[in-house]
Amino acid sequence: MQRQAAAKIDRQIVGTEAEIPRAEEQSRVDTTPPDFKPYKPKVRKSGTDCVTMINDHLYEGQYMPTNAYGKRESHNIYAKTREECEEKLSAM
Repeated sequence: MQRQAAAKIDRQIVGTEAEIPRAEEQSRVDTTPPDFKPYKPKVRKSGTDCVTMINDHLYEGQYMPTNAYGKRESHNIYAKTREECEEKLSAM
């Protein structure tokens, strides 16, 4: 388009018989998008529960939901086994 405009300006101003270049048609190259593989980070989303082992006989479960004011509240649950702690967290 720029070359065509320049040729038209040359014709008008200078009075030359410059040829107006034709646009070359380019065939479209279809490309397939790459396979999408979502990235799952190690950090959990806010509000989800977490179970950690404090010592040999004690597990701590932590649940951090957001309250009505948008602040995060921390709720801790303690149990003797991991399964028991996960059951208590699912009840919350």
